[in-house]
Amino acid sequence: MRYVELRRHTDNEGDELTAQGVADAEAIGHDGVQPPYAAFVSSGAARATQMLTILRHAAGQDDAPLSQVTALRSTVEDRWRSAARAAGRGATVERIRQVDPDLVEHEERLLGAALRRIVEALPDGGRALVVGHSPTNEAAVAGLTGQTVEPLAKGAGVLIVEDAGRFTVSPL
Repeated sequence: MRYVELRRHTDNEGDELTAQGVADAEAIGHDGVQPPYAAFVSSGAARATQMLTILRHAAGQDDAPLSQVTALRSTVEDRWRSAARAAGRGATVERIRQVDPDLVEHEERLLGAALRRIVEALPDGGRALVVGHSPTNEAAVAGLTGQTVEPLAKGAGVLIVEDAGRFTVSPL
């Protein structure tokens, strides 16, 4: 079995966590991490890397390498924003799919493949802590597992468990 804790970054302004975002990340680190981790992975955005650094410290693994997998970050973020706005407040990936089916299908495939590479790189019993964005985290989960998850609030996440090629997803 292999485990991936996939979280959305906390509150931000631009590409940096706000003071509240830092405090929320520290609170998650205090109560919500389950070390040891075999991998710490950021989407490459500064806000995701900042949160991951806070969580890595809370896990007591400051010396562990931090990876950036930019394939977990969409290259068409403006298109996602536009489709999400058109889908309405709190839009799920499924509602966004109704607005822009080609976007969601393409991104689920790319983001799901990036998430699969993270899972496959873990040793048996290994755990990864991954910080990214919404709705692309949700699209990655759908692309990897075929399961739809509700939009992740800032700081929230899901636990993906891989067991002999089968996946289960549950809230963190």
